[in-house]
Amino acid sequence: MTTPPDTPAPAPTRSNAETRAWLALLRAPGLGGVSIRSLVERAGSATAAVDTIDLLRREFAIDEASLAWLRQPDEGRLDEDEAWLALPRHHLLTWHDADYPPLLRDTAQPPAALFVIGEPGLLWVPQIGVVGARSATAGGLANARSFARSLAQGGFAITSGLADGVDGAAHLGALEAPGTTIAVMGTGPDLVYPRKHAELAGRIGASGVIVTEFPPGTDARPGHFPRRNRLIAGLSLGVLVIEAGLKSGSLITARLAAEQGREVFALPGSIHNPLARGCHQLIRQGAKLVEASEEIVAELAPMALILGERLRARLAPAAASPVEAAGVERDADYVRLLAALGHDPLSLDELADRAAMSISALSSMLLVLELQGEVVSAGGGRYMRS
Repeated sequence: MTTPPDTPAPAPTRSNAETRAWLALLRAPGLGGVSIRSLVERAGSATAAVDTIDLLRREFAIDEASLAWLRQPDEGRLDEDEAWLALPRHHLLTWHDADYPPLLRDTAQPPAALFVIGEPGLLWVPQIGVVGARSATAGGLANARSFARSLAQGGFAITSGLADGVDGAAHLGALEAPGTTIAVMGTGPDLVYPRKHAELAGRIGASGVIVTEFPPGTDARPGHFPRRNRLIAGLSLGVLVIEAGLKSGSLITARLAAEQGREVFALPGSIHNPLARGCHQLIRQGAKLVEASEEIVAELAPMALILGERLRARLAPAAASPVEAAGVERDADYVRLLAALGHDPLSLDELADRAAMSISALSSMLLVLELQGEVVSAGGGRYMRS
């Protein structure tokens, strides 16, 4: 399993000109994530990369279509992108931003930037990808909803692709916990596919995160969904497959997860169910057969603990020096959380108000304390001191 990289140093706030330059690079036809990252690092900033593109063209073998766009981009389109970013809870996370998710940063081909609706810090919460068939059986949908609900109650964010079937059921299960869910889109952040999930996307954007590497206005295209699957695998500590045919896109997600050193879990099914065959194939190839969410939590808990500690450190880099709490050396944030928690069950929203902390920070800290045996889940997304 991949070890989360060290916490990146916070990047300075981008100017409007720098953001616009990033948008121009991201919209340049044929200019991929690797090239954009290399250009920005070589030039020192996105603005400098655009301004000196003619000097850098040969070094980076930039094609004529990209050059033409960067020399004279569609200013109206860039204006629209900036207008989208100006809306509440809308963000552009670039490679150099501190909020860029660390597990995704550690993959072979991470995007140069991400368009985000919601709280970007939630992308640091330990995530489990839950994927499966669009035409899932009633049993498969029930399993997806139940596993996602239970895993979310355990402090994990549920990451999926907002598709029909298992994806949608997993998002709903996480929202019911209530917990955090992250929808990875194969379209621009302003377009929902399928359209029937527009209401679900609104709920996710209000309490969780919608994320995509595609700029606003980008339609659904077949080639976009393998790229979306790559992000689901890259963001997650592990991927759970619930019902998948032998040619399912979910198997692509599982393969990508395995290639990135992430854990792959699969639910077994009836030998008479065609949608169980993909899961059985994964198990034969080394995926872990699971029958209960607790098996997944036990497997991923050590890595979640590491990632949760790094999230806490990033969100509170200037925390007070460690102080004594209950005989254990602990910093002030944990002391404040334990004091706010007490011995009566509280929801994340109630805790956030009492402790004056963000939900993303609380999620990681509660997971750390739960793994250490100091906090227990009371069900329904509520927590109490043990």
